[in-house]
Amino acid sequence: MSFRAVLIQPLLASLVLVTCPYALAKETQSNALAQVGPAEQSAQGTTAPQLRGTVSFTLADLERMAEESNPTLIQANAAIRAARGRAKQAGLWPNPVVGFEGVEWPIGRSARYFNQRSEHFGFIEQTIVLGGKLKKSRRIYEKEALIGEIQANAQRIRVLNTIRLLFYQALGAQQQVELESQLVKIAQDATQTTSELFNVGQADRPDFLESEVETEQVRHDLVVAKNNLKQTWQALVRVIGRPGIPLTRLEGRLEDQIGLLDEDQALNRLLSQSPEVKSAEAQLERARAVLVRAKAEPIPDLFLRGGLGYSTEPLETLDGEVKGRAGLEVAVQAGMNLPIWNRNQGGIAAARAQVVYAETELNRIRLAIGARFTESVRNYNNALDAVQRYRTVVLPKADEAFQLYLAQFKKMSAAYPQVLIAQRTMAQVRKQYINAIVDFRKSATELEGFLLTGGLDAPSLTLEGGSVQRVEMTGVRSGSQGSANLIDNVVSPQE
Repeated sequence: MSFRAVLIQPLLASLVLVTCPYALAKETQSNALAQVGPAEQSAQGTTAPQLRGTVSFTLADLERMAEESNPTLIQANAAIRAARGRAKQAGLWPNPVVGFEGVEWPIGRSARYFNQRSEHFGFIEQTIVLGGKLKKSRRIYEKEALIGEIQANAQRIRVLNTIRLLFYQALGAQQQVELESQLVKIAQDATQTTSELFNVGQADRPDFLESEVETEQVRHDLVVAKNNLKQTWQALVRVIGRPGIPLTRLEGRLEDQIGLLDEDQALNRLLSQSPEVKSAEAQLERARAVLVRAKAEPIPDLFLRGGLGYSTEPLETLDGEVKGRAGLEVAVQAGMNLPIWNRNQGGIAAARAQVVYAETELNRIRLAIGARFTESVRNYNNALDAVQRYRTVVLPKADEAFQLYLAQFKKMSAAYPQVLIAQRTMAQVRKQYINAIVDFRKSATELEGFLLTGGLDAPSLTLEGGSVQRVEMTGVRSGSQGSANLIDNVVSPQE
């Protein structure tokens, strides 16, 4: 056996084991969380933190932590309690008024006759609300409480969707780190082998220089992959609400449940069960309740007042004879306002306009959901086609090309740069395949989660007085351009 054959056999074994697409795909599917190899630790310039090898998180673990720590979920639950409190308050009767009344109190020079004509009363006053206005008011705030519950559920879905999107992106980034680590090991072995061949005159200097260039390139790619993983992890733990969690291994599979989508069924589910639609329907019911309450406003409330007192006024007979003091007296008052000028005409007109607005808003939301659904379905189908094409066509052909060059290299009829080019193509195809799977998981998650994202956007809150503060939930957006920009909009909403 020649000296060159002895040197290249270990290198060939590494190339066959690592760059074969079927072996790599099988390894990735069975264990997406393999430990970073020694070559990664020895690569120059790789300053990103390493994965912890003793702790791992599943998607269920992260979702559970997010439900406990995400601040927007705490806000949403607080909004529900506030709305329920307003509903209780709106149906309470007005408090009675208790007081004292004194009449016929002389002043000035007549003050000395104070005890001869003054009257002193203690009274209680109560307003009787008529027309069912309290019940109608409570109904308005009960609708607000229902809206709050729907919005809290929508916020929970937003948080969980964002966690899932970032989880799948982190899994993809984790696989990229593993792939780049393996390529660094191969490049280092190739450089060492080429250097030894060059020293004994069995390789040309351009081959040696090319191997050194390739080694530096893959080292840089490894740094980029690790930084992407670090950035994705930091975004993930911030959405969870625990930014102090260190970079940790993730357990999961990207390639589960890949298949065609029943678009009609998915759209019907979205339009019938989406929290956005349910919230708009509840807003419409609230607007109708406000109209009912506005129509009841002109019904006057009954005013009742009763008092018990003592009068010092002299009690005279018909003959003018004084028989003592008047003594104990009872006072009773009753009344109501007359709705002559103000019959709440403006309030009723405004309430009717709010009903029209709410009806139109419900229709607008349905149309907007349909438009977003079409975009997500497009991204889903594009990503599905890419995954299937890479899996069945691109990866096998790239592997075949590599095997042909490898066979020629074994026979000494092909130079190492040709094998290197085939290896580089193989690695690039694998990266694109991982990105395609991540894009597919993104689109599938959005469709399953009612197109709701934005795990750190402030939740919609029903404020006192019936106004609703709405914050556009953009968050993570899907697309076919890869997963590098997935976390751009997690923290801040888009314009």
